Amino acid sequence: MLGKPPFRALLRWLTAAVAVLASALVAAPAVAADDSDNWKLDLLARVEVGIVTSQSSDSEDELIINGDGGYLRGAVALELEDDNTTFSIEADRIQVERFGSATGRQSYDRDRFTASVAQELGDDWEVRLQGRIYDDLVTVESSDTDETSASLRIEYEPVLAHRFRATVTWREREYDDGAGPGGTSSQGDGVRVDLDYRHRLGRYHYVGVDLRAEEINSDNPFRSYTRESALLSYTHPLTSDLRVRPAVEVRHTRFDGRLTPTGDVREDTQVVPEVELLWWPGNWRLEAEAKYIFSDSNDPVRDREGYRFSLTVGYVF
Repeated sequence: MLGKPPFRALLRWLTAAVAVLASALVAAPAVAADDSDNWKLDLLARVEVGIVTSQSSDSEDELIINGDGGYLRGAVALELEDDNTTFSIEADRIQVERFGSATGRQSYDRDRFTASVAQELGDDWEVRLQGRIYDDLVTVESSDTDETSASLRIEYEPVLAHRFRATVTWREREYDDGAGPGGTSSQGDGVRVDLDYRHRLGRYHYVGVDLRAEEINSDNPFRSYTRESALLSYTHPLTSDLRVRPAVEVRHTRFDGRLTPTGDVREDTQVVPEVELLWWPGNWRLEAEAKYIFSDSNDPVRDREGYRFSLTVGYVF
């Protein structure tokens, strides 16, 4: 992407800085073991490998798209917290390889760097500020996106059974609009608002409702869109380390700069029922997910449906 080399250099410098800082702090037991205050330092890491198989087709089964692939992901995070405040930084990288006749990019790697601070305000309220940088992110409007975002989240939990969250995020994006180093780029920005409620029925036993509204505005009309979505989920524990999570999500997306063959603005609606199985024995994380995606669009090419299965095996250090 145009401007990508300095962006990558900055991200890799930040990632290296996190690793060096984490190693230095962990190597200084006097800091972590200081009982003169309540501050606690934690170094967290996770590695995971996963496979995905998917297929979608139009209503007449004339156009069939396969999306099989695999990925490797690694993340390292550093948290410093006391009874009321938590500072955290995280570096995360994922490498994706697509197999067979998958359309679009056959492989890509996505880097992410996150820094946040969360502050409890009394027993019921918490405020979190977060900044995040993405390099080479796949988004709804582009397969090659760099993003910088800042968000404010307010959480209210008057009792353990009820938790409310509201998050406002500002996102700035840069897109690769051409092929090769001489290609062109464009920019986009916009706000995203998330509202979610979680009702706790017991240990790892939840009902959740998530609502989202978002937009991206860009001088490139193909990059602008608005989207509203709603997710209803239910998490049920089967054993102490095994739980199942059925959910259904509805998404409506409008692309103001993309027209259908009849000249109308393109609008897509997706209904996605899914079920996820989570098995977390000790430090291991095994997660299996099955989705079926129903897509209804006023553009006949986008009017399709299909399945997606994924299996992830991870380990937390």
